[in-house]
Amino acid sequence: MSELKKEITLLSGIGQLSTTLLGTGLFMVPAIVAGIAGYESLWAWLILFIAICPIALTFAQLGKRYPNAGGTAYFVRQAFNSKLEKSVAWLFLSVVPVGIPAAIALAGGFLQQLLPDSINSALFAQLLTIVMLIGVNLAGAKSSGRLQTFIALSIFALMAAFWWKGNFTSQDLVLPAMNSDSLWSIGAALGVMFWCFVGIEAFAHMGEEFQNPQRDFPIAIIVGCFIAGATYWICSIIVLKMGAYGSSAFDSASIPWISEKLFGSEFKALISVIGFGACFASVNLYTQSLSRMVWAQAKEYSPNSALARLSIRGVPANATFAVGGVALASCVAGKLSGLDLEFFLKLANGIFVLVYLLAMLAAYKLLSGFSRYLAAIALLLCTAVFICLGWSMLYAVTIFVLLSLPWNKWRTIQNSNRV
Repeated sequence: MSELKKEITLLSGIGQLSTTLLGTGLFMVPAIVAGIAGYESLWAWLILFIAICPIALTFAQLGKRYPNAGGTAYFVRQAFNSKLEKSVAWLFLSVVPVGIPAAIALAGGFLQQLLPDSINSALFAQLLTIVMLIGVNLAGAKSSGRLQTFIALSIFALMAAFWWKGNFTSQDLVLPAMNSDSLWSIGAALGVMFWCFVGIEAFAHMGEEFQNPQRDFPIAIIVGCFIAGATYWICSIIVLKMGAYGSSAFDSASIPWISEKLFGSEFKALISVIGFGACFASVNLYTQSLSRMVWAQAKEYSPNSALARLSIRGVPANATFAVGGVALASCVAGKLSGLDLEFFLKLANGIFVLVYLLAMLAAYKLLSGFSRYLAAIALLLCTAVFICLGWSMLYAVTIFVLLSLPWNKWRTIQNSNRV
């Protein structure tokens, strides 16, 4: 078998994208940005959602016209050349050392609450999470889509319960007054908040597995982004009104704290299950997309290698094991480093925003008519968000520059000089 199975339906696609965009972000970003900008973070959410619309629509057009497991790297190859494609592919893979530890650590934190004392440790919970990720990925995209749709429904039910129990009203939806001084805090908040809408570029790797990519892929992206944006908005209002922000303790525990405040400690286990499910769903799509990126690159440049093979279920099993192994090593390194979630978040955001920027650049060259104008707007927006990242964009720029250097040419010259 040399082709991926086309198992993703419209409903499962919406479920996969919405849970990926919510995932880890819902359980930490609203509290982090509330600590940065307070009630003015509501303006930041609105700005981000408006900014993400042309980006999402452009990805929808790219995925519709060029459905391929290579995702952004494939779009860049179609627009430019194979050398830049390789740089983008490795740039995307370089998110593993900084993005995976933060996401799996958060998922493992929820899983720890459910483990017996004899095996209750942070590292074991993360190891178990990785094993489960590999297992779900090996089962195929269809099973994964069903799981993530169920998780999405659980998240929506949780937010609805918070809104009802907390006696929230339409008055809580009113935006605060904004002045010129607000722009600095809103800009700083945007640098963190972009994490919530990373996942679209990963979802682009799944286009080849849609049953009807030309029709369903664009709809899944648009509807998934709208659902995620509305959920983040509601969650932020809840976090702000409940005062679940302002200290590092709330960065990853605001939702459990709110749950205990509203429903009591007896709901702790249920929140842990939903929290783990949400985080797991987010990391799951990235595991899928990263393994498909590895498989697509291996298929193109080393078709006889083990990484280029598919299992009986039509899954890149060897590539999945490889990604799982790197994720495990990254989690161990993340645990030993002792760095906080916000630090990893900012570094990962730099990678994601640069990948988005390169995708929009490819779209500007590949698309025509109104879609091209939309890509130009998205390109400008990605550039603005990239600037908002400040120092954290240096990690992405450094990685990309190193990957773009003519290493093979230099190696050839060096070898010829030796001869």
